Amino acid sequence: MRPPTGQQFALSTTVDGKPLRATITELAAGLRELVYDGVDLVEPFDEDARPAKAQGIVLAPWGGRVAGGDWQHGGATQRLAITERDRGNASHGLLRFAPYRVLEHTETTLVLQATIHPQSGFPFLLDTRVEYELTDDGLLVKQEATNVGTERAPWACGAHPYLAVGTTPAEELTLTVPAARVFNAEDLIPTEETLVDAMDATAPDLRGGRRLSELDIDHNYSGLEFVGGVATATLLDDSGRGAALWQDSAFPYAVVFTPRSFPAASGGVKHAVAVEPMSAPANALNSGTGLVWLEPGETWAGHWGIDPVGF
Repeated sequence: MRPPTGQQFALSTTVDGKPLRATITELAAGLRELVYDGVDLVEPFDEDARPAKAQGIVLAPWGGRVAGGDWQHGGATQRLAITERDRGNASHGLLRFAPYRVLEHTETTLVLQATIHPQSGFPFLLDTRVEYELTDDGLLVKQEATNVGTERAPWACGAHPYLAVGTTPAEELTLTVPAARVFNAEDLIPTEETLVDAMDATAPDLRGGRRLSELDIDHNYSGLEFVGGVATATLLDDSGRGAALWQDSAFPYAVVFTPRSFPAASGGVKHAVAVEPMSAPANALNSGTGLVWLEPGETWAGHWGIDPVGF
């Protein structure tokens, strides 16, 4: 039988003499596996399974949600399909269930492409690319969009990896995210931006690290600290071993989501964490926050990645 996420693309290399491998899916250009020296650095799912809770997918041409599925452009209301039925929103972009085509596939590199055609609620023509590369440090991901239409087009994007340190439970994991600010939210739609110090009860300050088992978060963070051009979040076990997710300045936001009922690949549920690099917060088509407008022929590009640390 064919996998529900389409073709499975394998990448492999070594980092510090230890094997690193990744599996990418044709559907949604999703990161299904990232394994270093036998340890999962992202929550995996089986080849015959579907990704749970947007597991590993690429988000484009917006991340998060568009409130009510409606936004304004050119004096007209644009009406997107409602894909989050319980809240009445358009969720996670237009490519969640779209196949990507292969432009290049080597042992260490995969380049995928998908076109967003004009449609209800999004009357624009964009070519998108996602490049996965295994480097000497870990996984490098490049997301790119080019406006191939005849009018300026809005653009925002992100990705939805769930970090992991093998099967280490939440009680033994510490999450650190270098974000000084967070958005208040109403039914998961961001409102005003504030300091994390003022929101600790509902959106904790993660700069000093917090036990994953203590966290119940689904918030858009901002004010990231960039060092050497990147902001880095980590999920580490008590020995300091784990995953470091970095993002460049094209991704100045991060969504942190910590579901307690995440379907584990081994069966049952677990307390998991998604750290999602975002070029704009949720509802950017309405708020304009972080939204990029691409002129015809213009290209946007951003980078993020996941490295093993402490091994």
